[in-house]
Amino acid sequence: MSKLFKILKGDRVIWFVLVILSMFSLLIVYSSTGSLAYRQMDGNTFSYLVKQFIMILFGFGIIVLIVNVIPVKFMSVFSPLLLIVSLVFIGIALVLNIGGEATGRTFNLGPISFQPAELAKISLVLFVSRLLANNQSHKSKPSRRTFYWVLGISGITCMAISMANFSTAAILFVTVMIVMFVGRVPLKYLFATLGAGIVMVVLFYMLASHVDLGRFDTIKGRIDRYINGDPNSEIGMTQSDFAEMAIYNGGRLGTGPGGSEVRNHIAAAYNDFIFAILVEEYGWISFLVIMAYVILAFRTAVIINQSKRTFPAFMVAGLSSMLLLQAMTNMGVAVGLLPVTGQTLPWISMGGTSTLFTAAAFGAILRVSHQNKLEKTNDKPLVNSESMLPDEDQAFAEVGAID
Repeated sequence: MSKLFKILKGDRVIWFVLVILSMFSLLIVYSSTGSLAYRQMDGNTFSYLVKQFIMILFGFGIIVLIVNVIPVKFMSVFSPLLLIVSLVFIGIALVLNIGGEATGRTFNLGPISFQPAELAKISLVLFVSRLLANNQSHKSKPSRRTFYWVLGISGITCMAISMANFSTAAILFVTVMIVMFVGRVPLKYLFATLGAGIVMVVLFYMLASHVDLGRFDTIKGRIDRYINGDPNSEIGMTQSDFAEMAIYNGGRLGTGPGGSEVRNHIAAAYNDFIFAILVEEYGWISFLVIMAYVILAFRTAVIINQSKRTFPAFMVAGLSSMLLLQAMTNMGVAVGLLPVTGQTLPWISMGGTSTLFTAAAFGAILRVSHQNKLEKTNDKPLVNSESMLPDEDQAFAEVGAID
């Protein structure tokens, strides 16, 4: 155990949260992939359990690697390169329509496929955090020029992502807004950005029926069905109807592991609507998953407050907000509060490379936590080989927005 704790560095509570989420993930993925297994694996549901277990193990491996090997400074230095690479992948996927039915959402590299938007989400948060950290001190806030740079680069990235995945772009936009708020960007700029974002969404909604603009016609249809009701409900039950029925069936005690009555009627039961199956089978016990995300929010707030440098604090604020917003969106869709978005439940939904990118986000958060502990032990910011790289704040200014 002592050897294990030496590599599981960082906030122990977040590690515990990951273990809890992993247990629920294995249980629900195994239960919700029945129809998928009969369509693709001759009924072998165990294969998807093994696949999810392997992906979670790989995810933990990535977290351990980041926490123990990759300095926070490297995340800052290489964030521009990561962002450029992700935008190139998104552009190629859109132009060549790689991914077929996904309309450019997936990039295929032989046997490996991934959504470049997942890489873009993390790299944009890192890059925005770098920009804000490099252009302020404990006495001065980010300049208007810095704000324009953040707004321009974020706008380009979100626009590129929205062509294939609007909900991901929307979550990323809100995440950047949160990072700018923590980064002490003046409120007048934030309100102006929010207003511009709303105008753009309304404009695209109005043009979606007249212009072939990515998947915006699909998004418009989902919004219309959410506001006016789904006409398909008059013919038969939709996925949203089945999800709400699953939650109703769960009641207080749930139907028990594997006891879901609607799991085989929901095409996306193992990712988009996995929270509905979770509630149906485990009832009030599923509240543990909600509490796990709440605890994650509190622990990341502690990590931000303990950070003595601006970039790590901004990065943790962005990555944690992104994960929590995605979780809230998935749950909101399952209970009928939000239109269908296609967002998965972080670290629980069945996934391939998306699970690994989520692991990278957790790894970065835990790396900052580990660094904070080392600095607290030394009673001063770490001074090592990282200091040879350009620092975002040589004075290690306290994050003013936290105060």
